[in-house]
Amino acid sequence: MRSTKSGTPEDLTARARIRDAAIRRFATDGMGAPLRAVAADAGVSPGLILHHFGSRAGLRAACDEHVLAEIRESKTAVLNPTGGTGAFLAQLAGVEGYAPLVGYVLRCLQAGGQLASDLVDHLASDAVGYFAQAVEAGTMRPSRDPEGRARLLTEQALGALLLQLPARQEHLDLETLPAWLHGYLNRIALPMLELLTEPLLTDATLLEAYLASRTD
Repeated sequence: MRSTKSGTPEDLTARARIRDAAIRRFATDGMGAPLRAVAADAGVSPGLILHHFGSRAGLRAACDEHVLAEIRESKTAVLNPTGGTGAFLAQLAGVEGYAPLVGYVLRCLQAGGQLASDLVDHLASDAVGYFAQAVEAGTMRPSRDPEGRARLLTEQALGALLLQLPARQEHLDLETLPAWLHGYLNRIALPMLELLTEPLLTDATLLEAYLASRTD
């Protein structure tokens, strides 16, 4: 969902600047990064953060909202039947622009607890939505369990991120992260697309046996 806060253009610009600075700072130093560091990065006073967001939790919620919206928009573009290929290749070429988002998601997962659980739930819920649009558009096959498929793919992607990303608990360098992301995507793009496009198994024997054994 988008923010419904109102204000002057200057207020909205300051709000966005603080939010973007917070995403980068949380990605770099973790979710416990001090608000004074966020304020310094944004070129504002700590009091202005509280003016716009009310609290650290309010700032965190705004960051979550923005990151989720950016991810949802990029995934929807790739699954669009009219421009998906171009969007996919453009995103691969411009992966450095996603470094703060990737770092932020990683830090949320590392933090654990309810905040991490909520983020995963939101990512999976969003995936249900844009997968449904892709099924309707004919770019994805339908699923017997749309919610389960969306959650599985979301958790697999996040799990791979946690296993692979060379992040240290103390500091994540957003200047070198883009180069790592390029290398990571180059390693996984072919097997990932192959797995998603061409069936891994040569027949449906296991699926049919499982479906036949279900009692629900």
